[in-house]
Amino acid sequence: MTTPCQYIHLCKTSDVWEGVPLKVEKDGQAFAIFNIDNQFFVTDDACTHGPGSLSEGDMEGEHVTCNFHNGVFNVRTGEAVAAPCTVALKTYTVKLDADELSIQLE
Repeated sequence: MTTPCQYIHLCKTSDVWEGVPLKVEKDGQAFAIFNIDNQFFVTDDACTHGPGSLSEGDMEGEHVTCNFHNGVFNVRTGEAVAAPCTVALKTYTVKLDADELSIQLE
């Protein structure tokens, strides 16, 4: 028997401006939400290299630069694409229902 997917609501899609990361905290976790051409991606907000907050980073296309050590991540895949970051970010499956954005928890 399979367990049904559990989703948690994070925000409205209209809260996430294109090219401007948004930080949302839920149940003690911080998430970074990204809007690229009205496609939405969610990762953990914490950089995997240090204490940086990715929601405070700069976006260029599908990449976000950490505000702490300037490491770069691909927000679509979580892949670390520039040093000093080498460990990928956790990414989440996004569910959209009208203007509501939720993510799947494992």
